[in-house]
Amino acid sequence: MKRMNMKRIISMTWLLPAAMLSLVLLLPMRAHAAAPGITGTGTLATFNLTAQPAYLNQPDGSSVYSWGYGCVSGSSPTFAPAAISNAACPTMQIPGPTLIVTEGQKVTVNLTNNLPTAAGNTSILFPGFAVTATGGVTGLLTQEAAPGSTVTYTFIATSPGTRSYYSGTQGDLQVEMGLYGAVIVLPANVPSVCTSGLPAANVQVELAHGEEDFRLSAAAYDHPRACYDREYLFQFSEMDANIHNQALAQVNAIQSCIPSTASPCPTQLSVPTEPYHPSYFMINGRSMPDDMDGNYAVEYPHQPYNGNPHMHPGEQVLLRVIGQGRWQHPFHEHANHVRILARDGNLLTSTTDPGNNLAGLLMFTTTTTPGQAFDGIFYFTGRGLNWDMYAHNPKSSDPLAQLSCVADSNGYYTANSNPPAPYSAINYYEWCQDHNKPLQAAPVGDVAAGGPVTLPDPNILTNGAWYSGSPYLGPDATGRASGTTSDFQPSNVQGNPANERGWAFMWHSHNEREITTNNLFPGGMMMMMLVDSREFVIDEQN
Repeated sequence: MKRMNMKRIISMTWLLPAAMLSLVLLLPMRAHAAAPGITGTGTLATFNLTAQPAYLNQPDGSSVYSWGYGCVSGSSPTFAPAAISNAACPTMQIPGPTLIVTEGQKVTVNLTNNLPTAAGNTSILFPGFAVTATGGVTGLLTQEAAPGSTVTYTFIATSPGTRSYYSGTQGDLQVEMGLYGAVIVLPANVPSVCTSGLPAANVQVELAHGEEDFRLSAAAYDHPRACYDREYLFQFSEMDANIHNQALAQVNAIQSCIPSTASPCPTQLSVPTEPYHPSYFMINGRSMPDDMDGNYAVEYPHQPYNGNPHMHPGEQVLLRVIGQGRWQHPFHEHANHVRILARDGNLLTSTTDPGNNLAGLLMFTTTTTPGQAFDGIFYFTGRGLNWDMYAHNPKSSDPLAQLSCVADSNGYYTANSNPPAPYSAINYYEWCQDHNKPLQAAPVGDVAAGGPVTLPDPNILTNGAWYSGSPYLGPDATGRASGTTSDFQPSNVQGNPANERGWAFMWHSHNEREITTNNLFPGGMMMMMLVDSREFVIDEQN
């Protein structure tokens, strides 16, 4: 989707009341997220990185001078997940390339300093790992690469999880300029329960509907409760454009300076980083709405990773989150709490509950602390809505309206039901207590009597194609529920792509200034979790 269309969508959605926006708004886009990056094979993973300058595109039309890590020109990294076919690793990107390795692998990172000479040395820190650094020059925290030279870092990926990496040289300036990235360590011993039985059933359902598997692994940790069905990596950061502009001005001044005996040229940058007034708040190097465009989109040559999560009801969604800036960011994931699995690769367990020994909190707002990472599980089923979100209707002649729902021991329609739910069922993981419940208390058309909700006229809520018009999942759900006459807009005639009809839950910073872009709302640290019906194939590479 074109950028101007995206901005039009965002401006129009704010006409909706907040409650409706969080539940039944559907943004007409087809851009998804995953945890893309570069990976190593065998027992040794080698990454050849560079640090150099480029410009970041922002939704307000500005291009901000920045520094970032990237792949050395001419290198041919291996990309993951393998299902993404349009992957790239530019010589500068923000965040830096996500380094995907496996527990027990030996990891070697060769860093070449291609920053402006005036920027001086640079380096990388890998918190949580025992790093051996060779070459370069001795710095305050680690070995550093002088301008034009290379330094090598080696470590063993000793434990699974999500961690950050970032510059260990003049961090107040270099991290601000964009020198940061993520390391994902995959478990070497995936629990068998994560690849068979009910914990693996959601992936079988995806495959039955023609979806590819974009996960990096079947589990986040070597633990039977760390299984997941879908995953996303979000790196939160902020940017003070004034610091970036001063760095650029000084670089240009030093490069163009003609020395004289009375006025020698400066050789190093002297950029103040206080007072700090960030004006851009980013997820994976992009601000809303740019973060909902595709991974590796051509309009963001140095911001390849997006932030646009999708899911089907019942899926276990692994969130890998890192605070990469100087500020703490309180981020709220609407529709459910997030169960914290681990922090900085340390699985949170309890010794008092050996049968179910995960001890992470359920968090209403997940706070991203600078330099800290966490892994968490987000889960949404629609349980307790008190209406049938799949639009089943016993009076309808549509076979899709006659689907059964046999509760398993937990109340859901799954492979553990009797008879078991087929993997091809659109309503796999439906909360059966709400099956066949009509939505409206005063319905129009072919809907059974009763129901908990009477919706207002959709024309009061919005104009145009930016609202799905239906409280149901699926492109034909409105017709299934209410026939040809309805006070719902027919969701199957709106939007792009034509078969995506779901719910969007706003995910955003709870610091109000952080959902602006250069002080304009909406923007910044914001995205939408799109909950789609099984009919819609979620393609993570778009």
